[in-house]
Amino acid sequence: MYRDPEAASPGAPSHDVLLVSAVVTVSLSVTVVLCSLCHWCQRKLGKRYKNSLETVGTPDSGRGRSEKKAIKLPAGGKVVNTAPVPGQTPHDESDRRTEPRSSVSDLVNSLTSEMLMLSPGSEEDEAHEGCSRENLGRIQFSVGYNFQESTLTVKIMKAQELPAKDFSGTSDPFVKIYLLPDKKHKLETKVKRKNLNPHWNETFLFEGFPYEKVVQRVLYLQVLDYDRFSRNDPIGEVSIPLNKVDLTQMQTFWKDLKPCSDGSGSRGELLLSLCYNPSANSIIVNIIKARNLKAMDIGGTSDPYVKVWLMYKDKRVEKKKTVTMKRNLNPIFNESFAFDIPTEKLRETTIIITVMDKDKLSRNDVIGKIYLSWKSGPGEVKHWKDMIARPRQPVAQWHQLKA
Repeated sequence: MYRDPEAASPGAPSHDVLLVSAVVTVSLSVTVVLCSLCHWCQRKLGKRYKNSLETVGTPDSGRGRSEKKAIKLPAGGKVVNTAPVPGQTPHDESDRRTEPRSSVSDLVNSLTSEMLMLSPGSEEDEAHEGCSRENLGRIQFSVGYNFQESTLTVKIMKAQELPAKDFSGTSDPFVKIYLLPDKKHKLETKVKRKNLNPHWNETFLFEGFPYEKVVQRVLYLQVLDYDRFSRNDPIGEVSIPLNKVDLTQMQTFWKDLKPCSDGSGSRGELLLSLCYNPSANSIIVNIIKARNLKAMDIGGTSDPYVKVWLMYKDKRVEKKKTVTMKRNLNPIFNESFAFDIPTEKLRETTIIITVMDKDKLSRNDVIGKIYLSWKSGPGEVKHWKDMIARPRQPVAQWHQLKA
């Protein structure tokens, strides 16, 4: 900011000397300010640019190529041979990449303001927080029937604005295709790695399928997120009765994805609190209680316990768990767990909370999960932000369990 030179005092240098000195001083000050601003802008813009690239997803090398897969059926409409129906193509088992680590200030206040500014739930998600329906994206597909060859053709084109299901802030989507009420036989697209706007352009043929049988079926598409560590997470579904479609020519549709019928609504809720202590570099997770948990046992109940995983990037760092509550769909736990988390690693840390059903005779069942980080869903992001904004204070919130 420019300031006029002080008035000359007795014995001070001449007016010309003062004027030259003032000009030189102001020039140097402006140069320093511009340099620091330039460096700050580049750092901030660089972070936002990287985040925007991560959100868009990785372009797929096979985009634009159409592939065909077929099921042959006899006149009765039953599947005789699903070969050469390919299943899901081999998935890339390489380690998943996460966004590059951003430089984080040692000062907690700087970290807090940066996380609040960059978190995806900072403005728009809060504005839509009252909406009961979650945006699950939409899918484009086409369907038609060839009367001469008695073949139903389904083409899966692309999807847009899919939600991030992985703790890395993205998804690995693929599509399952059914002709309900037949649930036994299905076809699948390829998996598109780290892509929230995938292009498949894959064609599926149901051959030897009489038209009078086709119009009795319902085309059902389910979009899932592939997970090599656990079962695939459902993203959304679309169903369309074929008797309501003009099958004489290929019809193209854009449909909004709806929550899957076995979605999170029936899995129950979990109340937990988070407490962040910046001076101790720790987060305390308190598992308080659950309500309306899904019954996983034959007797109409469950034996729930809770696992808490600390994740850094894609690596599992530490696991803790509560005691098991026998035959209880509304258990009260009140158990706390402390995790050491350096401040500079907080932005790439995820806490995964899994409610399990204990089973003595078989494998324990997953009732539901919660992913807590600064880049999860709107409710999870809000809890994470509140924890950062209120250090050393336990912040409690109910969370809907998800598949």
